[in-house]
Amino acid sequence: MSALTVSQDPDQNWDDLVRFWAEMEWPEGSKVEIIEGIVTVSPSPANQHHLIAEAVQRRLYAVIPDDWGIFQTLAIAVPSRLGMFIPDLVVAPKGEVDGPGHYIPAAAAELVVEVTSKSNARHDRVSKPAAYAAAGIPLYLLIDRWAQGGPTVTLYGEPQADVYRVLRAGKFGDEIFLPQPFGLKLGTSDFPVG
Repeated sequence: MSALTVSQDPDQNWDDLVRFWAEMEWPEGSKVEIIEGIVTVSPSPANQHHLIAEAVQRRLYAVIPDDWGIFQTLAIAVPSRLGMFIPDLVVAPKGEVDGPGHYIPAAAAELVVEVTSKSNARHDRVSKPAAYAAAGIPLYLLIDRWAQGGPTVTLYGEPQADVYRVLRAGKFGDEIFLPQPFGLKLGTSDFPVG
């Protein structure tokens, strides 16, 4: 199943988009995001996708401070890019999440992790990194199960405007080093393929 575009009214402003996103009743288990001003509904990802996210989350817990959390369904807002994203993992201080609402400003995140799904890999490769960089998120880890030459892992950092610099890249099986404040060698050999 592929992603479904629900709203693409070019005259909607940010507040209208967020209200529509927050107040609609969406299909249970779906992932609803605003990407470049378009409300997009995606099906729940495959089991292999979840296994990869869980493996990364487990390793990150060993290196993050106690006052940070790793969140799986936390929405992050990038109003300047008309974006409300739900990364597979968001690492942010717990204090940023403590309070009312359905999302946090993307700038509060220290790291976002996306694991591509076949139906929406383009967003994880193009739209989301541009928005994450524009928000100033220090690190973006893209785990691309559907890359053309085979599954890859790319760590982006040093955001400038809406562009990241590639800090490290490799294939499944390679080790990717996440710099401070993580200082983590992330092994990828146990990531499921396919």
